[in-house]
Amino acid sequence: MSADHHHDNELDPFAARVRALETILTRKGLIDPAAIDAIVETYETKVGPRNGAQVVAKAWTDAAFADWLKRDATAAIASLGYTGRQGEHMQAVFNTPDTHNLVVCTLCSCYPWSVLGLPPVWYKAPPYRARAVIDPRGVLAEFGLELPARQGIRVWDSTAELRYLVVPLRPEGTEGLDEAGLAALVTRDSMIGTGLPRLPA
Repeated sequence: MSADHHHDNELDPFAARVRALETILTRKGLIDPAAIDAIVETYETKVGPRNGAQVVAKAWTDAAFADWLKRDATAAIASLGYTGRQGEHMQAVFNTPDTHNLVVCTLCSCYPWSVLGLPPVWYKAPPYRARAVIDPRGVLAEFGLELPARQGIRVWDSTAELRYLVVPLRPEGTEGLDEAGLAALVTRDSMIGTGLPRLPA
């Protein structure tokens, strides 16, 4: 096990204090757990992933940006204003008709918060972290993603030093959409590799 790979699947002292404070405030009736869950859900599935969706949409529409993203994802993403803790060093991996990319952190749950928001619970779960490497096609099938047999799967292991963003294939029938319309099709799971973008209405 690498000494420089920080583990965050266990509660650190700060997270333990937050959990204790939340428990106390809930028991005293000062906060509503449902409201906390709604806030977490917003950051997990809406605010954060919208950043990544903007990156993907720009890569789909701007060949120069896509090339920059391939060469230096950290700088390209930062040019859109998406930087910060848990996203200092980024690499973008592009899906192709021959290769589908899947991201996991096998030792803990390193995740690019600046572009994807909060990590989903399943990303941190030991079954996903273990099986994504051993049986990626089976894991994707459990997410409802059945890939063609001819399409290979490449698994990328995030670390504290380097985190990944999957750039999915642009859906067919989207030629008339602008960046905002395209970004609306990009899901969090498609940027991890456990899903595909939405199809245009």
